[in-house]
Amino acid sequence: MNSQYEVLNPWADADPVPLRGISPRPADLAGKTIGLFAGYKMASKPILAEVEKGLKERFSTLKFSLFLSNEHIDVTELTNKAEFEKWLKGVDAVVCAVGD
Repeated sequence: MNSQYEVLNPWADADPVPLRGISPRPADLAGKTIGLFAGYKMASKPILAEVEKGLKERFSTLKFSLFLSNEHIDVTELTNKAEFEKWLKGVDAVVCAVGD
């Protein structure tokens, strides 16, 4: 067999739009409240416990607020959406864990 194949890299062309987060990042974490959003999967809470532990070691003035979701749906379709939106207003940044 003398077949030849041309292999193309899907990352060959650079995207001209720089990557950015979905919301502005806090400039400083001192005294901030970090929201920990635990998805419905079993491992999400232990993952967030380790995230909280690590962040507390690095930033001693951080506060944390946990939101548990037991639903396997888009967050905009939560049955407790009003409670979720109230929780969001009380945090400065969010770390989300799914748990797979």
